[in-house]
Amino acid sequence: MDFANLHPYVYHACLYPFSRGQSSLSRTCYASSLYLISEGKGIIRFRGEDHPVVPGSLVYMPPGLLHDWYADWEEPMVHYCCYFDWTLIDRREAFSTPNMICFDLSQLQPPLIGPEFPVPIPELMTVSKLRIWMDGFETFFNNNEYINERTYYRGLKIQSNFQQFMEYFLTFALKENNIPDPRMLHLLERLDQDLMTGSVKPLEVYFRELHMSRGYFFEKFHQATGLSPTQYMNHFRINRAKDDLRFSHLSITEISEKYGFSSVHYFSKLFKQLTGTPPKEYRAAYISEGMKQAEVFSP
Repeated sequence: MDFANLHPYVYHACLYPFSRGQSSLSRTCYASSLYLISEGKGIIRFRGEDHPVVPGSLVYMPPGLLHDWYADWEEPMVHYCCYFDWTLIDRREAFSTPNMICFDLSQLQPPLIGPEFPVPIPELMTVSKLRIWMDGFETFFNNNEYINERTYYRGLKIQSNFQQFMEYFLTFALKENNIPDPRMLHLLERLDQDLMTGSVKPLEVYFRELHMSRGYFFEKFHQATGLSPTQYMNHFRINRAKDDLRFSHLSITEISEKYGFSSVHYFSKLFKQLTGTPPKEYRAAYISEGMKQAEVFSP
């Protein structure tokens, strides 16, 4: 699955208390699911093994994985749960409610199983700040029905809260080995804003504010973007220049000045280096392609 297609979407989220000794039927979720044990004890069985769960246990079930729940007789568990896909899949013709669970493997429809995350996520974790996680889940609780004209605007808020929660979850679950340093993510937000407004600071300002050495800053920046800071800023400016070449009447010199390049010669050289085409030819090719499309759709 391509990261560019990822846009996590929650279908159903709730708080579920188990009765004493309650066990769930073997189940397979078409979507991914996430469970947080807030009270009591129990067992979750998957991949042929029993795993005890207690308050603070966080369980991630990838889509299509068979699992069972067993609540303790003395202290039955309570769990927060949510069912979501890493990108929205429309299954309304197959399911009447969004929490798409199959309890009979003979009835399972494999084509409807959702995508997995491109990077492996641990299936059993333990959180320490339980109240924070509970509060996070509660921001996107919903009533297990598809979005409609009555629930659309509330759904926007629910999805927004879920997106923020998933950022928190992935940061926790994947650790620094698989995701960029969170400090760099905040820095990139600021740098993008500064690039958009033409108020970029010297690099020293950014890494000193992060209390990093220059070398460590460059290492973390490359880990987060795959580029050096200068390469990142050049790519950003050239991408914006592309839009002006396609959609404005500004001259190449004016575009060069607009994005702060030292000279039109340097702008043209860098543009060709990054795109394979000089700015003048890039604009001409876009105009030519636009004329061809106009001919195709003309009456």
